Amino acid sequence: MAEHHFQREGYEVLPNILMVAVHLAHLTQNIKVGCGFNIAPMWHPLRLAEDYATADILTNGRVVFGVGRGYHTREVEVFGAPMLDQDANRELFEEQVDIVFKAFNERAFSHQGKHYTIPPRVPYRGYELTELSLVPRPRTLPVECWQRVVSASARGLDFMAKHGIKGIIGGGAASGGANERVVEAWRDTLRRRGREAELGTDLCIGFSFHIADTEEQAIKEATPFFEENMKMFAPLGFVRGLSDEQISALADGPRARQANLPTLRDAVKAGAWLCGPPELIVEKLQEVQHKFPALEVVNVGQVVGTPQRVIVEQLERFGKEVMPAFARQGSAAMTVA
Repeated sequence: MAEHHFQREGYEVLPNILMVAVHLAHLTQNIKVGCGFNIAPMWHPLRLAEDYATADILTNGRVVFGVGRGYHTREVEVFGAPMLDQDANRELFEEQVDIVFKAFNERAFSHQGKHYTIPPRVPYRGYELTELSLVPRPRTLPVECWQRVVSASARGLDFMAKHGIKGIIGGGAASGGANERVVEAWRDTLRRRGREAELGTDLCIGFSFHIADTEEQAIKEATPFFEENMKMFAPLGFVRGLSDEQISALADGPRARQANLPTLRDAVKAGAWLCGPPELIVEKLQEVQHKFPALEVVNVGQVVGTPQRVIVEQLERFGKEVMPAFARQGSAAMTVA
């Protein structure tokens, strides 16, 4: 689940995913609920740490933490944090996440940085305050945390590795599929920090999928959803290589048909989408598994704009017709989201 705010367009409408995760955990028995992601620049870092710790306790460890920098100016800037200034956004995010993990991992802590002085040097009960303790702290330590890998900059990957944050490549708003260069860069980053890492270690690769009797039928059925998703995310920069003219044509049917826009067939060819009968999707996922032998988790789902009935039908088919092939192998776990 993703944290979003003010999305009157009708997509991305959960402003507090930790609250929803606690509710879902209390309706279920075993499933874990992932935060993809809590957008740190829209939080005070200690409030985020407290809320996650509380959720972790209330659900007996079934909420998986995740952090992100955000990408909607309407959201992040409204909350008083920078988004247009990417350098300032990253700087704030990194300081916030440093504080969150310090609060998780230390019984008492303090922090002095550009954006935060924690605690402020104030009198309290007869002494000057010099340190704080997070109350409560998470029951599950170390905290499992995930973050989307976007630019795969050396700075970003080093920061994730420093805190033991795991990476998600593709899926959701981003194009699906594995970028070999990014997977290799992540492995090398972990090795520089002394980890015995292989291709796929501490990574999740995301795919959009659609199951039908043939690949052609799957592409035909899912094309309207692919196009609706592109209308949503291309103006936000998630469809690379589009000109301003192509983006402006997206919402205009006649113009869009003449704008040489990317197609679902292109996405299937690039490996971002999995389309076809169950056995073909199993084959494609096995190829990914072979290429990245340390990969343990993939994330699969439908794009924004897919009707609920189709999402439910597709996830049920994936669970019944694709996942058993991997259970028999005793291999990569399949996270359906």
